[in-house]
Amino acid sequence: MQKAIGVLTSGGDAPGMNAAVRAVTRAAISRGYRVVGVKRGYNGLLNGECVELDQRDVSDIIQRGGTILCTARCLEFKEEKYIKIAAENCRNMGVEGLVVIGGDGSFRGAADLSRIGGIRCIGIPGTIDNDIQCTEYTIGYDTAMNTALEMIDKLRDTSQSHDRCSVVEVMGRHAGWIALNVAMASGAIACVIPEVPYDINKIAEKISKAHSTEKEHFIVVVAEGVEKSQEITDQISKLTGIETRLTVLGHVQRGGMPTVRDRVAASRMGYHAVELIDQGQNNRVVGMVHNKIIDVDIQEALSMKKPFDMQRYKVCDEITF
Repeated sequence: MQKAIGVLTSGGDAPGMNAAVRAVTRAAISRGYRVVGVKRGYNGLLNGECVELDQRDVSDIIQRGGTILCTARCLEFKEEKYIKIAAENCRNMGVEGLVVIGGDGSFRGAADLSRIGGIRCIGIPGTIDNDIQCTEYTIGYDTAMNTALEMIDKLRDTSQSHDRCSVVEVMGRHAGWIALNVAMASGAIACVIPEVPYDINKIAEKISKAHSTEKEHFIVVVAEGVEKSQEITDQISKLTGIETRLTVLGHVQRGGMPTVRDRVAASRMGYHAVELIDQGQNNRVVGMVHNKIIDVDIQEALSMKKPFDMQRYKVCDEITF
């Protein structure tokens, strides 16, 4: 049987995943591999939901959001017996290496599949949250920020019409990267993120002071990881006397046509993942540092702590008033 490379998307979807699937497929075929697309993440690996992919199967998907392979979370993959079943399914299909596109949880599954099942695995960071420690950039991050910014710009129109304060909750899981950059780009008067303790009285004071200089409408961006968006909304209204409304942008940030940056990053990462498998590499996570594609050991990647950019937070805080 001709040797094969498998590819799956796991966890939350992210714009640009399709670009990565396309790159993996075409890079593998150009090196003489068959390509097996695994549907619905590790669930598909357990249930045999796999399809052969050729170069035409991945035509015209680079511009599409979501993932043509679909994605899911798989609780069974935390148990050794199911990991062994997945590994056996890989061997039966002739899969010598598996490219896993997802986040931290997906990489843990890949590490276990390699350690317990003996399948060579390479991870590609696909998550809008940009919370993978070993890389400065994750697939989907740029598109999600641009989507959030577009929604906030629309909210600004109605906030201005009603002299209102809009509190906007953006995604990011436990990280504040989306919130920080979107707050800066939208000119929000305040940004509340998990990485920095906030003082609601100072936020209210900032809004009241700006209001006294004839500013009539306000945007406050809150990261979902803070988990206090409604409370913050109610407190701002009470402390300032300004009508304040909460808008939760939610999963709209995961959808839509990926930006140039996400398409290019995904293509470069997908290509590098196939290179690693072709070289016999295993247990690696592809990343990007200073716009260069790198790779690190999966366990090292999972143990690293991502530093937060306090200078960027300071800039965001001090230029909005």
